[in-house]
Amino acid sequence: MIIGADREKVIENIREALKNSDFYAKAEIGDPVLTNEESVALVEKYLASKNKTGFKLKSFCAKVIADLAASIINKDTEFVGSIDEEVLKNGFIVTSNHFGPLENTIIRYYLKKHGKVKLNIVSQVTNFAMKGFIGFLMNYTSTVPLPTDPRLLAHGFTDTLRECIDKKQAVLIYPEQEMWFNYRKPRPPKKGAYHFAAKIGCPVVSCFVEIIDKDEKENESFYKTKYRMHILDVLYPDTDSSVKKNSEALCAKDYELKKAMYEKCYNKPLTYDFSADDIAGWIGKTDEEPC
Repeated sequence: MIIGADREKVIENIREALKNSDFYAKAEIGDPVLTNEESVALVEKYLASKNKTGFKLKSFCAKVIADLAASIINKDTEFVGSIDEEVLKNGFIVTSNHFGPLENTIIRYYLKKHGKVKLNIVSQVTNFAMKGFIGFLMNYTSTVPLPTDPRLLAHGFTDTLRECIDKKQAVLIYPEQEMWFNYRKPRPPKKGAYHFAAKIGCPVVSCFVEIIDKDEKENESFYKTKYRMHILDVLYPDTDSSVKKNSEALCAKDYELKKAMYEKCYNKPLTYDFSADDIAGWIGKTDEEPC
């Protein structure tokens, strides 16, 4: 979680990424850096441990903490739209914009209120190398590491997602990949989430979170914010089409939905020129010229 002066550096990283049209660039600073061997070892450790009693006990404790945090963080959160009960009864993938370390609590809170008690969150492998209490939560709040190794991606990861869906659980995947702090705009999604939905044969619940500035300051640089989650639609793979065509179609449709909702929420067309208002809550220079 970034705090203080680090936020200004992250915002600058976002600005630079937009200059280069690099929508998947890492903006955060201070994240663990892993070699390929270290990444593989962390994923293999997860796969070997996830069904053991000790792991399940830690996951239970982490879930209690996460559920409590979700109820506190989202006391002001609004929800527009709903997920049909028939969808909630089965397994599905959820996609949303990725703008903060705690925004997954929004979806966790909604699902728990509607009887869906298990939310799995696909996360970068580097998050599993974090230490202390944050590291404990990153490892045990039903998080699934996203491997960079093709062998683990094709087998261990896909098998884990299929197991979650078969157990009628929800899986949250961020198609934007990297977190961009308080960035309001939906970025063009990568196809991974939709590839797995097509391969497994499960629906995708498309969501977009609107970030609203409060009047109260968090500090001299930022106002506090609150959220409004929009549940946009449920997208289904075409059973008569290939995985490749399905992933492309689902990806395009999801982006179209998120783009349209952004434009409706903020009453302006979606472009990727940078302005201070792109960063929710930021007391930036409003007279800055776009990049």
